[in-house]
Amino acid sequence: MRWALVKVSVAVTTMVALAFLIPLGLMVRETARDRAFTAAERQAGGLGPALAITTNQDSLQRALASTQAWSQGRIAVHVPINGGPFLTTIGPSRATDTEVRTVELKGGAASATVPGGYAYLSPVAVGSGGIAVVEVFVPDSALSQGVRTAWLVLTGVALALVLISVLVADRLGTRIVGSARRLAAGARALGAGDLAVRVPQADDSPPELREAAAAFNAMADRVTQLVTAERELAADLSHRLRTPLTVLRLNAASLGTGVAADQTRHAVDQLEREVDRIIRTARDRSRSLAGPGGGIGPGQSPGPDGDAVPEPLSCDAAEVIRERVDFWSPLAEDERRDWRLAGAEEPAPVTVPAAELGAALDSLLGNVFRHTPEGTAFAVDVHRERDALYILVSDAGPGIPDADSALRRGHGHGGPGSTGLGLDIARRVAESTGGGVTIGRSMLGGTEVRIMLRAAVPARPPEQESRTRRRGARMRVRVVR
Repeated sequence: MRWALVKVSVAVTTMVALAFLIPLGLMVRETARDRAFTAAERQAGGLGPALAITTNQDSLQRALASTQAWSQGRIAVHVPINGGPFLTTIGPSRATDTEVRTVELKGGAASATVPGGYAYLSPVAVGSGGIAVVEVFVPDSALSQGVRTAWLVLTGVALALVLISVLVADRLGTRIVGSARRLAAGARALGAGDLAVRVPQADDSPPELREAAAAFNAMADRVTQLVTAERELAADLSHRLRTPLTVLRLNAASLGTGVAADQTRHAVDQLEREVDRIIRTARDRSRSLAGPGGGIGPGQSPGPDGDAVPEPLSCDAAEVIRERVDFWSPLAEDERRDWRLAGAEEPAPVTVPAAELGAALDSLLGNVFRHTPEGTAFAVDVHRERDALYILVSDAGPGIPDADSALRRGHGHGGPGSTGLGLDIARRVAESTGGGVTIGRSMLGGTEVRIMLRAAVPARPPEQESRTRRRGARMRVRVVR
């Protein structure tokens, strides 16, 4: 494209230059010719006063000697002899007698072609009543004087115009070609799997290519979001499988000895390893593509075109909490863990689907069972504010050394079997309602994960809220010996 623009520029500029410079050159040549004949006419007219006074040859010769043309041998005078029809010539003459006689008889100036140039013949009336003819020689060099220089200047101007047009076309081509190459390189990189590639929108690029770069970047962002959402969804769904896998693993451990029991435990272990591998693979690729927080959020599922389709955002948090704690309580009994549930007696509507809230609670409770020793106590407390609901999951374990890192998707606790998705699932569920997740030290001595969810309905009056808190103070405690 760059060379094509240069060739087009050279062709167009050359044609325009020729269209203007050739007529200009011809005009310069005609101007030089007219200038030479005008000078000859002026020189011939300078002898008019002398011829009007006298036709004496000595006097005329002195008059001719005073002119510049005489010193160059380019002027002559044909005067009648004693007023008769015959002419005598003073000075070097190049015109023929016939040409001189023709000018004398017609009484008008004329030019005749002679060797080396032209002879300008001008009739002048003399005092004796006859007609004299002044002859001025105009050499060919005078006709072309300055023409070559003018042609050289015009040729230089034409070349300069062509060169300037080539430089302008090259710069324009560089802008266009550079933008097109960046766009092509971005497309190749995206096709090769580099979803982080973006095409810079240079200010010197043509508007059309800037629009194309913006459209490419929007497409790349959309592809990245779709791929990230797909991988995060696979990781989250795989992470949810760990809850029933934990139960299966514990049940398989109680099967006793035997070939079938060993095969069952081996199959459960292998299934758990595969689930962990799927989670880690999807987690690493999603983190490299979109970073934290990308993809489809809680309460959403991918639609036919990959867009996030909202699910009904409403549930009773108290009911979901009671259900999930009841689910984990048998496992707590098997591991001889003391546990407590408080504040979940009355309805607590929140703007999050029940399935998502249940998944978040399973992730946090599953972390307690996976990352604390058997016999470690835990508690789930629910507190209500005017427009928010707080869910506190506490344990008496060793705690989390780096809370900030644990909240970032894919980092995890750093312990064995940690995928780094449990806390992130809870964080995204909370943030989908305008809340958040914080990690601190619990009253039990271990970790306390505090989930803040926005309430789905306006808060109750303060006095009713106080009565609710007093009723919620009655805690449900179950101790497993």
